[in-house]
Amino acid sequence: MVRAIGEMAVGRTLENLGPEWRVLHAVPVGAGSSDIDHVLIGPAGVFTINTKNHSGQSVWVAGRTLMVAGRKTRHLYNAAHEAARASKLLTAAAGFPVKVTAVVVILEPKTLTVKARPEQAAVVTDTQLPRWLRGFSPVLTWDELARISAAAVQPGTWHKRPSAQSDPLALQQGFAALRHLVVQARRRRAAWALSAPAVVFLTLTNAAAILQGLGGR
Repeated sequence: MVRAIGEMAVGRTLENLGPEWRVLHAVPVGAGSSDIDHVLIGPAGVFTINTKNHSGQSVWVAGRTLMVAGRKTRHLYNAAHEAARASKLLTAAAGFPVKVTAVVVILEPKTLTVKARPEQAAVVTDTQLPRWLRGFSPVLTWDELARISAAAVQPGTWHKRPSAQSDPLALQQGFAALRHLVVQARRRRAAWALSAPAVVFLTLTNAAAILQGLGGR
């Protein structure tokens, strides 16, 4: 659930970038239950966003190492793998080479220390993400954007056995429904502090059902 809340927070940020950007959430990929948190397509290129909720923790990055609270993680490697996979699939579907940039987004860290530029993926916080993306110059033509976007919204581009649950549009609707439940819980908690535990419990129970509907997340 913590992961889902982090994905929703970043999802809201991506949805507010502007009409020139297309974002897909929780994209199933491969033949199993793996997915990509967010795929972002815009004039500045194509990005896979790997969201990590490390709220209140210290994050340290240098080269091929990303540590959270002093412990090494595989975040950079996993993000790079996702981007390479997306590049291969979109290239095959679009009919021309599609470069994909891997991004690890850290949600509300206590600190983010970048000692040396990460080699496998970009690393930014959720608050840095919009400005970071807007700092890129356009690299795709409108025709390329259209072809990549058309390929990206086809479930068969990503998953070997696409189902109704693999439809990116359906996934976005489920993502929005889950976000709505969390927002409702927060509003009720603010209005009725005494009844907050019960409201949150019931809301998270409903949220879990939606996550199962998105593919066992």
